Amino acid sequence: MARTMWKGAISFGLLHAPVGLYPASKQDEIDFDWLHRKSFKPVGYKRVVKDTGEEVGKDDIVKAVKYEDQYVVLSDEEIKAANVKSTHTIDIVGFTEAEDVNFLFFETPYYLAPTKGGEKVYALLREALLKSKKIGVALVVLHNKQHLAALIATPQAIVLNTLRWATEVRSPDDLDLPEEGLKSMAIKPKELQMATQLIESMTEEWAPEQFKDTFRDDIMKMVKQKFDAGQSKEITEVSIEEPEETSNVVDLTELLRKSLQGRTPAAPKKAKAPPPARKRATVRGSKAVH
Repeated sequence: MARTMWKGAISFGLLHAPVGLYPASKQDEIDFDWLHRKSFKPVGYKRVVKDTGEEVGKDDIVKAVKYEDQYVVLSDEEIKAANVKSTHTIDIVGFTEAEDVNFLFFETPYYLAPTKGGEKVYALLREALLKSKKIGVALVVLHNKQHLAALIATPQAIVLNTLRWATEVRSPDDLDLPEEGLKSMAIKPKELQMATQLIESMTEEWAPEQFKDTFRDDIMKMVKQKFDAGQSKEITEVSIEEPEETSNVVDLTELLRKSLQGRTPAAPKKAKAPPPARKRATVRGSKAVH
């Protein structure tokens, strides 16, 4: 079973459900170690005092906030005591339509699972979110930082997805972007029609398992080739083909026509059969709702 990252409770109205927080994603990437170029020995990290270069042990490091040109030291206990409720509670402050939350705000997903005594309220919230097709908007403190979060129900679990604050999302207004509509770039209706047709011909059901990190595979293939050739400690020169520069003057209609060649129109989607009824979890005992 996955290790709990955080324990607390979901709070909404006068109800609360004790829960644990678990990671819903994992890193699957190549771990590049740093080596000394001459000795090929691993390069490590040291915590040092910036002024003197003296190495400092983990137990000798404290947290501090700079305030009016001075540092104010705070212990982990003091940080928690600043607002005890916020460090132990996922406080739902409202609900909203899922489509109203811009995807730019979404950050990191976590699973929430009920701990002892919280099963009934957890299940109630999950089913209510599914039925209302709403998401909860909540505040929670994780790793000594307060987060805005969305509580999203799936048929199995409630997912807590941390959100960026409004001040953390940049506006595209400073970018040099084409104006809205067809006229600014003299896009022809025929070009738009063909581009839409190309999109339709490439549309398919979302199946993330069909996509693979081919760049990772290419790196590991190169690693194996160098290892098998006895070149594991050699910096080899390789030639890289630069992508050809293309002219700014393009015939969009011709490019769209070629892109559409050999493609068949996407078949109309069949109506999905209603999912089989799920077994409802039964709550053991007759514990009071918390």
